[in-house]
Amino acid sequence: MNKINKFLQSRAFLTLIAILAGFIVGVIFLLLVGISPVTAYAKLFDSVFSRPKNLAYCVVYATPLIFTGLSVAFSFRTGVFNIGAEGQFVVGALAACSVGILVDVPAIIHIPLCFLAAAAAGALWGVIVGFLKVKWGINEVLSMIMFNWIAFYLSNFCVDEIEAIHTDGTADATKNVLDSARILLPESIRSFLAPTSNYGIFLAIAAVIIVYIIIEKTTLGYQLKAVGFNKSAAEYGGIHVNKAILTAIGISGLLSGIGGAVHVLGMGQRISVFAAQEGFGFEGISVALIGASSPVGVLFSGLFYGAMKYGGSRLNLIQAPSEIVNIIMGTIVFFIAISHVFQIVIRRRGGK
Repeated sequence: MNKINKFLQSRAFLTLIAILAGFIVGVIFLLLVGISPVTAYAKLFDSVFSRPKNLAYCVVYATPLIFTGLSVAFSFRTGVFNIGAEGQFVVGALAACSVGILVDVPAIIHIPLCFLAAAAAGALWGVIVGFLKVKWGINEVLSMIMFNWIAFYLSNFCVDEIEAIHTDGTADATKNVLDSARILLPESIRSFLAPTSNYGIFLAIAAVIIVYIIIEKTTLGYQLKAVGFNKSAAEYGGIHVNKAILTAIGISGLLSGIGGAVHVLGMGQRISVFAAQEGFGFEGISVALIGASSPVGVLFSGLFYGAMKYGGSRLNLIQAPSEIVNIIMGTIVFFIAISHVFQIVIRRRGGK
């Protein structure tokens, strides 16, 4: 009985309840627009699981989300709310794309160079906000929101105005990155899977393992978590709080920047002028919440979110609104955000 109660109070069970609630709300909205929920959900799941190619596309969609989810989850665990993952993702993508276009070296040098540029750009974008917080006490949430828009317009300016990277055609986009910068799987594998299948998922899995080790197995992780739990107690215990905050935001930005590089070098090939925010960083917040800010949880929630994004894009084939996926995911996040209510109810039932 104790094992059952323990499971009912676990984050995994609450997440499952939230996912179920999301699909139930999706049923309601589908009925309101006159679409059969059975038909819509059958199409959704068929679009994901029917062929290896579909699963491969889901993984490609999910990979950048795993990185931004890890970025947000890492900052959550250390007491910092990184709402700036979107901007860090954008500058990381811009840095990787620029190096991928302008530097012509063998792939064994070119690819690591692109990722180093992206990681440095994302980390710098985060550290600037962290510096403003620890130096002058400027609220990091407000700063990150502003930096998201600065990154947005900086990317558009560079894409549209810098001749060295702007396409030779009429498109409002950069040139394609050189082949030596691409991280695509071999052609023989891509012909069986998706054309954009790439090594990004392996990098994401490696990042999950590294982040887990940092958080759970190192002195640095202990210090960062201590600051997240109680800054005053951590400072009393001899931990340099401001340094910990800068480190947390820097690592968080680094992860988002690498996510931007994976997206450009693996799927996008180039950057276009944005009409609106791409959303990878904001969706990373949802991924982190669904994954309970656990590195392993983020891996699975990122794959789930990627599958929903790709499957949802196919709903228009049956005249169902693809926006239903956003409603489902929003509902899931809402129920996870109020999960403490479920925990209270479960505890009371267990007490009785």
